[in-house]
Amino acid sequence: MSSAGADKTQPVDFDAFASEYDAALDRGISLSGEDKDFFARGRVEWLKRCIANVRPERVLDYGCGTGSTSPLLRSVLGANSVIGVDTSMQEIALARRNAGSGLGFATIGEFKPPGDVDLAYCNGVFHHIPLSQRASAIQFIRDSLRPGGLFSFWENNPWNPGTRLVMSRIPFDRDAILVSAREARRLARAGGFKVLSTHFLFVFPNPLRALRKLEPSLSSLPLGAQYQVLCQK
Repeated sequence: MSSAGADKTQPVDFDAFASEYDAALDRGISLSGEDKDFFARGRVEWLKRCIANVRPERVLDYGCGTGSTSPLLRSVLGANSVIGVDTSMQEIALARRNAGSGLGFATIGEFKPPGDVDLAYCNGVFHHIPLSQRASAIQFIRDSLRPGGLFSFWENNPWNPGTRLVMSRIPFDRDAILVSAREARRLARAGGFKVLSTHFLFVFPNPLRALRKLEPSLSSLPLGAQYQVLCQK
């Protein structure tokens, strides 16, 4: 299902989950035979493949949580700096505690979109945002980017039954309203973005990992557990 219909999304209090966020995520994802780091690296490496020879100097990690993906964005993409933002003060505090060189973190309330970011990355955030607030979140991301800047918009694929099963096992994902790839593209275009591509990733769980070499050729089909809509300002 897409996010169409009545807005029943209740904002999750991620401050309450901050200390156990990563562990809860891994418990849910464990059904795939992998952990969250496997998927994080897979997303960022796929993004690097999609942007080819582009090397973003400044990256925004929108909805960064505890900041576990931010170091990957810096190292894999070769960015000079990554700024992670989130609504949760407790998660930002944890991210700051573990921040390395070139990484910074702020709450969304503290961060003023600078309009000079080369690339914005967002994973699994919009299914937590109430429908009435999703357009303003897109606008925040767009305002953060320089002209021509890129937006890597990742979400969970509602048409994948494994995705729904995993989310049902994660306390802060159970009541989320999933975003279809079609709806993600609509949101992006309505917010002033040009959609460049849509790819679906993570088709095969660990027991079928020998088949993962087929995934690039299957990425145009809505099979994978997650998808990326790559956009440009």
